[in-house]
Amino acid sequence: MLFTDINSWGAAAAAEASTLPWAVFAPYFLPLRAPGAPPWGLGLAPQTGWLGRSRDAVLWRVVNALYNRVLPAVNALRASAGVTPYEDVSDFARRPPSIISYTAEPFEYARAWPPHVRLVGPGIWEPPSQPAPAAPRDERPLVLVTCSTEFQNDGALIEAALAALADEPVRVLVTTASLDPSSFRAPPNARVERFVPHGPVLQEAACVVCHGGMGITQKALAAGVPVCVVPFGRDQLEVAQHVERCGAGTRLAPARLSPERLRRAIKEAMARKPGALRVAEGFRSAGGAEGAATVIESLVVATARA
Repeated sequence: MLFTDINSWGAAAAAEASTLPWAVFAPYFLPLRAPGAPPWGLGLAPQTGWLGRSRDAVLWRVVNALYNRVLPAVNALRASAGVTPYEDVSDFARRPPSIISYTAEPFEYARAWPPHVRLVGPGIWEPPSQPAPAAPRDERPLVLVTCSTEFQNDGALIEAALAALADEPVRVLVTTASLDPSSFRAPPNARVERFVPHGPVLQEAACVVCHGGMGITQKALAAGVPVCVVPFGRDQLEVAQHVERCGAGTRLAPARLSPERLRRAIKEAMARKPGALRVAEGFRSAGGAEGAATVIESLVVATARA
């Protein structure tokens, strides 16, 4: 049995060329067209009616044209593995016999999913750790602020959050990840670290302020913690739109980032706890690791019987 990352083009080609059962896992939203689903990656809200259908028809073609620029290189790789070429770059989400998608509704937009796609909810395991107090224990809500582990120069988010919350009745924990924690000055109600295990922190957090990476966003929502997203790039626009659409938090464009606007967005996000709890329940009911294992086992059994 082969289980590959959906981002690994070569692994998918090798798996397809083999005689072994195989599946892929997808840690991001899938570029699969469906009625009412907006074009992938642009961070657009779903629209219904003729206007929405017209918008989506045009923009899906634009998105596909942009991504299809890599098609010659991908198909050259596939040819070297002896498998048929892709007609469209989004075939990487249609060709595998099974895709285990690490998200679930209502965070993902509801639709009739293809039979080869199984949504199981996020993979949020982390090594066991002892809770590290974010600040002296008191009754003030805890706000976790965190940036991308892959450098994208998003330190402005930390600076704005520290300024926005300095005089608020909250405790603040900042994890800087790819950024140097010594470059930020923390007010008395805040603590700045490069890394702190997020699992224990989320058990008491009232809100997570982040860039909108799928990892931290889904981890927060799985704990029932609302999210305020300031998306800087990559898939983060899409993640931010999903957060807002499902009522589990707020989003603020980087171009509009200021302490005052961020403070309002954080307070609004904190009021959306019920939406975060709905997403958490959706994740729990999706099957998790057991659901993923069931898919893999069924592929192995089906191949053995063939």
